[in-house]
Amino acid sequence: MKIHFIALGGSIMHNLALDAHHKGHRVTGSDDEVFEPSRSRLAQQGLLPDTLGWFPEKITADLDQVIVGMHARTDNPELLKAQALGLPICSYPQYIYENARHKHRVVIAGSHGKTTITAMVMHVLEKLGRQFDYLVGAARKALPKTSA
Repeated sequence: MKIHFIALGGSIMHNLALDAHHKGHRVTGSDDEVFEPSRSRLAQQGLLPDTLGWFPEKITADLDQVIVGMHARTDNPELLKAQALGLPICSYPQYIYENARHKHRVVIAGSHGKTTITAMVMHVLEKLGRQFDYLVGAARKALPKTSA
């Protein structure tokens, strides 16, 4: 599959792009700003855009899917081009749902402590010998080596 991520630099979006890349999909993306650790992690895999900004010419009819991050506005030129071409477009929560719909899920939400609680749950699952994958917006050395 060929997937383009609009607003690639977010903490979740860049992890989704990396996961798609590791699964063998052809991944492209754009953003008007990309901060660390997203910048380094995307660069290591050759996914960091050469130039920051929005480029409708990156949206072509051969894309299989366009994933839109929360940072992208409704008037984003890449989104408008994808809509004009009639490409399959989904938000990143829709993308997560589609990739996890047949899995048993544990969702940890709230204002504070999500990463800490997630790490604790993952530690317990590891100690129990359970196979699992995860999606977390933080890059931490203490997290297992599996991914979304």
